[in-house]
Amino acid sequence: MIDAETVVFDHPSGRALHGVGFVVRAGAVVALTGPSGAGKSTLLRCIAALDHPTSGRISVAGLDTQDDPRGVHALVGYLPDAFGLYDALSVRQCLAYAARARGVPEAEVEPALARAAEQVGLLGELDWRAGELPPPARTRLALGQAVVHSPRVLLLDQPLAGLEGYARDAMAALMRRLALGGVTALISAHALSELDEICTDALTLADGRLVDGGVTRLPPKPPKPPPEPPEPEVTEPPPEHPSDGAPA
Repeated sequence: MIDAETVVFDHPSGRALHGVGFVVRAGAVVALTGPSGAGKSTLLRCIAALDHPTSGRISVAGLDTQDDPRGVHALVGYLPDAFGLYDALSVRQCLAYAARARGVPEAEVEPALARAAEQVGLLGELDWRAGELPPPARTRLALGQAVVHSPRVLLLDQPLAGLEGYARDAMAALMRRLALGGVTALISAHALSELDEICTDALTLADGRLVDGGVTRLPPKPPKPPPEPPEPEVTEPPPEHPSDGAPA
């Protein structure tokens, strides 16, 4: 599904990728791991046909990212590590805009946005403004924008960063559900322990070079039960004060 051949990428400040080559099989969910500065984000942007390698080539489902970038865009859902939302728009409007931008026919926009909202758990917030959403829901909206056109490949750059407790577990469960839908995915994180419950394969970068030769299979893990939402805090009602003249 994804084929990278001796990919080199140079930033003005130096080389970010040093001849990286690997193959990702269709349906694999790959943990792309490595420390900060390893080249993970650069690699994902190259696969998404948003940046062109200095040399080498990448193909997605047989489409060359440099020869047919728009064709690749139609196949790929990309969530960057630092995403932006139109805070003045409603969730419905954000998803509709993303659907149209990704070539969803007008007659299919409403069903597509409803499906994406259901996938990411935002059906009840369709009329909320994006700026009113709490941080975990903003991440889910950004993910909804990435999947609204039903991509065959998902590229998620540190989607669990900044999430803790239930919010993190809920996002991990969401990514597991998306993976079960048959997409091929690359999901980045600093450490494999952040993603091993989700992923089937692993690919590690260090200083822009592959570690362990390329993509490796991970041993299967039993599915985790869905996360339980936190119990709402119970607040005591204010004490009732007897009115003047009433017995204490």
